[in-house]
Amino acid sequence: MTRPLLDTLADIQNFEQVPLPERFPATNALQLIEQSAASFGDEPAIDFLLTGQRDEAPHTLSFNDLLTQTRQVANLLSSLGLQGNEAVSIILPTLPQSHPLILGSQVAGIANPINPLLDPGHIAEIIQSSGATVVACLAPSPHSDLWQKLQGILQDLPQVHTVLAVHQPGLTDSQADISLPGVISVDFNHALREQPGSHLLHTRELRKDTIAACFHTGGTTGKPKIAQLTHGNMAFLGQVARSINHHLGRQTVLCGLPLFHIFGVIILGIGAFSAGNRIVLLTPSGFRNPEVIKNLWHHVARFRANSFSTVPTVLTALSQIPVGDEDISSLRRINSGAAPLSPAFEKRFEETYNVIVTNGYGMTETTSLISRPPDTQPVGSVGLRLPYSRVRIAHLDGTTVTRDCSTGESGVILVKGPQVFAGYKSAQDDASAWVEQEWFNTGDLGYVDDDGYLYLTGRAKDLIIRSGHNIDPELIEEPLNRHPDVISATAVGMPDPYAGELPMAFVVTRPGSQVTPEELLSYCEAHVSERAAIPKRLELIDAMPVTAVGKIFRPALRQKITALVLTEHLQNQGIRARVEAVIDNKKGMTAMVWLDDASQSEAAGRSLEAYNVAITFAR
Repeated sequence: MTRPLLDTLADIQNFEQVPLPERFPATNALQLIEQSAASFGDEPAIDFLLTGQRDEAPHTLSFNDLLTQTRQVANLLSSLGLQGNEAVSIILPTLPQSHPLILGSQVAGIANPINPLLDPGHIAEIIQSSGATVVACLAPSPHSDLWQKLQGILQDLPQVHTVLAVHQPGLTDSQADISLPGVISVDFNHALREQPGSHLLHTRELRKDTIAACFHTGGTTGKPKIAQLTHGNMAFLGQVARSINHHLGRQTVLCGLPLFHIFGVIILGIGAFSAGNRIVLLTPSGFRNPEVIKNLWHHVARFRANSFSTVPTVLTALSQIPVGDEDISSLRRINSGAAPLSPAFEKRFEETYNVIVTNGYGMTETTSLISRPPDTQPVGSVGLRLPYSRVRIAHLDGTTVTRDCSTGESGVILVKGPQVFAGYKSAQDDASAWVEQEWFNTGDLGYVDDDGYLYLTGRAKDLIIRSGHNIDPELIEEPLNRHPDVISATAVGMPDPYAGELPMAFVVTRPGSQVTPEELLSYCEAHVSERAAIPKRLELIDAMPVTAVGKIFRPALRQKITALVLTEHLQNQGIRARVEAVIDNKKGMTAMVWLDDASQSEAAGRSLEAYNVAITFAR
């Protein structure tokens, strides 16, 4: 193992002395898969576990298999009439077919991975907005209702002409009828075997600015926000990953993250394959499968895994699972992302399992990364910017910079670089996304220190982040505001030791209304379209806090629920306290705790460490 190539800001600046096209000549992901197949051939690229049980035999694809199947998918789609500007919506759990389908769809057209847990109506809106004419869906299965979901929405998708039914032994019913009215139904596995995998039948120029994929990033029902990523975006991230991981050699990486999410597609897909890594896919439902969590330390030992990426909720669950006599010494690094991780919990986890826990930062619009962490990063930081990209901290008035921030000063995080997407499909969404036409506005707040490390301090945008799942508050507010007893509803994230945040709502009701929080929560169960967005709590208040110009001031509501949740948590532990919460420019959400009994400070601190809130005890 040699020294990491990009471990300091000076390393990055030195790396950038070579022009980008010379440093990273590949312009599409297919080139990277071809290079890896030439280098690693029959070595395993993907191992798939169906159940996650101990010692289950994996379904394995080599690098040659991955390339062959990618070409076969592209050839199949072309034979079905897919045009280069048309999308393939992929509605699947994690399967061994997932990566070839995503990669092959990018070669023949545009890949559109969709969260299979969304409600049917939401899925239909995404398919419509993405411009998909082909849909790949899990075949009829006694374990899943995806086929039924698709059946129920096809009449609303007149542009879809073909459905690919994807079978997986042990999961789907191979004898089930896959015929559907009004479309061509194709047995994907059977049709794939009939396509050549040694070459592409239809050559298509894949320029770096050609759209490769579109991902749903949020938006309310009826207004899905679709981010467009290019072949250049993906090729850049793949080559960056290869450079960053070069000193490690080939790695084995466990993947329990979904493959409809940008991190799973890019970092645990194209980036990993480009670096020659072996990816172990941990069942169709990944970390949501209890067997995966229960047996994760066993899978680390069995596959001699070097790393995995996850979210704070999984680390919390793993901290309750004994390692026992499993040899996990191969595990060197865990990447935690999608939501902030409590520094106190992170430190204890590292010490307990003798592993490095790192925190990076990115989003769909930046092809998953803005900054990435070296092995040793300052506490609280999310790492250093990617090479050839720039991070700018500024104060804004709409889409205009009023002032650039000095080092250490918090402001809105702006980014530009080869990983930044080509914009949203909707002109309305796109118009407000850019500053000075070239800087993408992340909507997050942060600052950069003297050594180039980026720190997050809050959000300028209003997303609720539940276990890494972005929830638009309007998904909750719109149906609540239609309730006859509601004058105003505002949804915010409330702190949770397991999920990071959970959705909740503050509601102002009409004078004389007798509606209860419980009744409004039941109403949300029936009317909020996304299951993850259904609020877990609802508080009735007399009036919403507002700014000087009359806009609802969400930070005050987040502070209110933070203080309330922490107070209740301490009370449940038998600790009497008063809590006030404020948003600090450097620390983010911060809670000041006054204990009735000062001798309980150690117990209180330990009790609160899983919350991603900076805790200060008053003396």
